[in-house]
Amino acid sequence: MPEPIITINQLNKIYHTEQGNEIKAIENFNFDINVNNFVCIVGPSGCGKSTLLRIIAGLDSASSGFVSYQGQAICKPSRDIGMVFQEYSLLPWQTVINNVALGLEFAKQSKQKRMEVAVSYLKMVGLEDYARAYPFELSGGMQQRVAIARALANNPQVLLMDEPFGALDAHTRILMQKELLTIWGENMKTIVFVTHSVDEAIYLADTVIVMSSRPGGVKEVINVNMSRPRDRANPIYGQLSSQILLMLEEEVAKAK
Repeated sequence: MPEPIITINQLNKIYHTEQGNEIKAIENFNFDINVNNFVCIVGPSGCGKSTLLRIIAGLDSASSGFVSYQGQAICKPSRDIGMVFQEYSLLPWQTVINNVALGLEFAKQSKQKRMEVAVSYLKMVGLEDYARAYPFELSGGMQQRVAIARALANNPQVLLMDEPFGALDAHTRILMQKELLTIWGENMKTIVFVTHSVDEAIYLADTVIVMSSRPGGVKEVINVNMSRPRDRANPIYGQLSSQILLMLEEEVAKAK
C-alpha cells in the first residue's frame, strides 16, 4: 500500500472566545488521503469543514493531534498545498494573467517564465483570450476558473477547495464541476473539496467524508464506486444521495 499524501491523526481544534469560553470545532478527526484521490467533505453548517481545510493548508494550527504532508508535520503554508476559496480572492487591480502568475512572482520566477506558465494554465481553463482583462469584466464562473488556474500554476501536489462553486448559479456550477474533473484528469492532483451539496460530492468524489455536527469528526467514509462520467439518473446515485442526506439529517437533529 502506498503511503498517504495527507495524514490526519487525532486532530482537535478548540477556539477560545473573548469571554473565556471554549468552542470545540473539531474533535478526534482521523483520516488518510491517498495520492491523486478526489475527496469531498460534507457536513452540517458549523461542523468545522473550513477549519479542517485551513489546518491542512497551514493557515491555522491544531490544538492537538497531527496533520502531515508526505510524513512531515504541516506547520505553515507550502507551495505543495494550494487552496481555492469560495470568494474568488482575485486582485481587482491586476489583469487575469497577472493574477494567475502571482504565486510565481512571489517565488521569484522570471517574468518570461511567469507569463509562459500563466498562459498555459489559462488555456487549460479556456480563458487565454481574457488574459489582459480585469476580474470585474468576468462572470463569476470565469473568475473562479482564474482562481483555479492561479492555484494550479504553483504546481501544488494537493489542491484544497472550500466551496468554490457555492456562489454560482446551478447551470454554471454543473459546467464547472465537469471542467474541474477534466482538469483533475489531466493533472492528477490530490483534491480535497468541501461542499454543502450532496449531489456535488457524489458527482465529483472518489471518497466522501461525512462529518458529524460540532465538534466535527468523521461520521462516515463512503467510497463512490461509480465510473465517470457519472449519470445522475443512475439508481446508485440516488441511493448514495439518500444515504448521505439521512446522515446529515441525523447530525442536524443532534445539534438542536
